Amino acid sequence: MYIVIAGGGKVGRYIAVDLLADGHAVTIIEKVEARCEQLLRDHDLLVIHGDACDVRYLEQARLERADVFVATTGDDDDNFVACQLARTSFEVPRIISRVNTPRNEEIFARLRIEAVSTTGLISRLIREEVTVGDLIHLYTLRRGKANLVEMDIPPDGSASGPTLAEMRLPDESVIVCIFRGEDTVIPRGDTRLLPGDQVIALTTPALEDELRNAVLESRWA
Repeated sequence: MYIVIAGGGKVGRYIAVDLLADGHAVTIIEKVEARCEQLLRDHDLLVIHGDACDVRYLEQARLERADVFVATTGDDDDNFVACQLARTSFEVPRIISRVNTPRNEEIFARLRIEAVSTTGLISRLIREEVTVGDLIHLYTLRRGKANLVEMDIPPDGSASGPTLAEMRLPDESVIVCIFRGEDTVIPRGDTRLLPGDQVIALTTPALEDELRNAVLESRWA
């Protein structure tokens, strides 16, 4: 298949690497020049420096040939516009989008966009009373190519840790959610881990130890 991805951040990069490993052709459209340069250095794929909300860059990506278009940016408005262009101007047969605010899922669905909301996914798991242990076993993804990993922050550590943005997580890793007592925290860049937190993260099996070291570092001792 030929897949075009809007957004070359951690989510878009991980999807691209996974698809490339399966032998698919992938193009990424990314607005940030530094991300484009890193993608070109690290991976053998076509990277277009531009805005996926601009039809010119979609044309450069030969979107009319795409089997799938995926919007992965952190901005729902940008994702919606890019998906709408993919649907109406290029008639891409399958369109998938990351949705950062769950209430926007219905808007995407009206345009026949497959919406993926991490917040909604975690909420559904909680409502269905799936335990963390069950979640780890059920969501071993893509034949072992990606795992959801559970990490417990020591309850007697320092008052608070670094923000997630300050942590040096492996490139192909992302914090999915944090269980804090009876609360579920959907993480952002300025979120800080606290003693006693239970952290759920997504990574590849090869990077699991590196991820654990990044999260459970010496400041928790």
